Amino acid sequence: MNNMKKKKPEFGLLIDYEYCTGCHTCELACAQEYNHPPGVRGIKVFEVEQKLPNGRLYLANFPFPTETCVLCPHLTREGLEPACVKHCMAACMKYGRIEELASELKKSRAKSSGSPDNLRLTITTVPLRTDCISITLSTSKVYSTK
Repeated sequence: MNNMKKKKPEFGLLIDYEYCTGCHTCELACAQEYNHPPGVRGIKVFEVEQKLPNGRLYLANFPFPTETCVLCPHLTREGLEPACVKHCMAACMKYGRIEELASELKKSRAKSSGSPDNLRLTITTVPLRTDCISITLSTSKVYSTK
């Protein structure tokens, strides 16, 4: 029997959906870093359309680590950022120790009028790394129907 303790995640990826522009640079950086075949990505940007009154649309972008994400251990062991974080044009992704990311969350809460009601937080494990988690943060928008 294997009596090894499961390692508690120490590092994480913080993604603030509010600022993602949908440029897909994170996807391309990952694909190039690992020479992934077409269609395989360690991070995927999902685009969601919301229909607004008067025929207007709101487009939201949600970058999310996939099952192939390993958060670039060959880079992070050297003190560098994962490829997706390094190349993010909107700077909406951060990699670091979970304690540091938690303080970033506090700053984000302060920026969003301090109300936790308009914040959404998702924490997931990074599938191929037991020492990392992914934390995603977004601010809910409320649109008037007038």
